[in-house]
Amino acid sequence: MATINVLDLSGKKVGSLELADEVFGAVNEDLLWEAVKHYRASLRAGTHATKNRKLVSGSGKKLWKQKGTGRARVGSIRSPLWRHGGTVHGPQPRSYDYQFPRKKLLGALRSALASKLADGKLTVVESFDVKEPKTKAFRGALDALKAEGTALLVETNSENKNLTLASRNLEGVELVSGNQVHPYHLLRYEYAVFSRPAIEKLQDSLKATASSRHREHAKPAASKPRRRARREKVGEVA
Repeated sequence: MATINVLDLSGKKVGSLELADEVFGAVNEDLLWEAVKHYRASLRAGTHATKNRKLVSGSGKKLWKQKGTGRARVGSIRSPLWRHGGTVHGPQPRSYDYQFPRKKLLGALRSALASKLADGKLTVVESFDVKEPKTKAFRGALDALKAEGTALLVETNSENKNLTLASRNLEGVELVSGNQVHPYHLLRYEYAVFSRPAIEKLQDSLKATASSRHREHAKPAASKPRRRARREKVGEVA
């Protein structure tokens, strides 16, 4: 079981936290790709539209008689074959969202957390105890935590007004609640800064929903003496 240091906002170590292997184990890149694809698809507005021959302007009168003119037959000036005519099979307003299994989403979240830990970009603070809502002071706190690039802040207390006011004007910094963390957020930002209550609550939730198969993969691989014994028996018989 891995451990991570717990810091205060000045960057000093104030404790440590044990991380469960079921949550911070292997990284499934294919599952991360699926989760990000689903999240970005749900963000699409889907308001694109083209006009078919029913919607474009123009008379519906037949331009000339069907036979006897030597010209191609035509029924309307709004035909898709004509300039300024309607569009055939063009895009229409739709929703790009689709169902994504909850087990896959939770598995992708475990993989995203494991990836941040492996890269050394995961930071845990005892609490976001911001004394006053000052952007400059909070930027200094992030620098002390070595989160100098883009950062995702995860806090359980949504009523932390000083934290909200101090972080909302920082470019490349986003504050989310612990129950709203998505794998897309963890992959989008370079650093992830969790409060201790937030990471403990999220870890317990993900650990409880981890399948037995995932728990077996999180454990170190054991030796396989049975296969060797079978080979020895085959040799004796031969």
